[in-house]
Amino acid sequence: MEEFSNLVYFLARKFVNRGEPLEDVVQVGFVGLLMAIERFEPERGLEFTTFATPTIVGEIKRYFRDKSWAVRVPRRLQELNARSRREAERLQAELGRVPSVQELAVALGVTEEEVLAANEASPAHQAVSLDSPLSTAGEAEGGTLADRLGIEDENLERVELQGILDAAMANLDPRERQIMYLRFIEELPQSEVARRLGISQMHVSRLQRAAVEHLRSHLPQDLPL
Repeated sequence: MEEFSNLVYFLARKFVNRGEPLEDVVQVGFVGLLMAIERFEPERGLEFTTFATPTIVGEIKRYFRDKSWAVRVPRRLQELNARSRREAERLQAELGRVPSVQELAVALGVTEEEVLAANEASPAHQAVSLDSPLSTAGEAEGGTLADRLGIEDENLERVELQGILDAAMANLDPRERQIMYLRFIEELPQSEVARRLGISQMHVSRLQRAAVEHLRSHLPQDLPL
């Protein structure tokens, strides 16, 4: 786990300035890392980082899809809002004008009231951007809203989360830690781990699953699983 914390931070930073604290995004990234550990099969020939990256990114994107609206909006309206915008662009190109609510409703197979509700939810998707220029009485001052914010020391977040991981790993027994090291640091297949430890491959699989569950049980309760 500790070996791949830099990967999680690297991927999480790609999602900065999207309205969510970096620490929250990093925690979601570690959830994705745990999911990748559970699914990884070294015998397929992929490096763990190559396998884990899309899983981590996918979990972070899912988090933003569900959590990043400035005002909480039902999932159904979020999805209808996205479909409505795409369909409006298509119809505008086809008709040469902005489509009516009725035309959108017919194209989407929903009622006009649902189209209106989805469109009204659109402003809730994002608060004022930190990249918005500063202005006074309608005149730009130069700089952006982000320039008025203090700078977070990312090393403090790293120390805290690294401590969480170290504490969780410390709760594994020596064999579980050894298996996690061989599987996810050295990226050995289960068959080779079994050979080195002198146990069956099935036993390795059971111990690996148990180690992952132990890690989960010792992570903070507020981690967004």
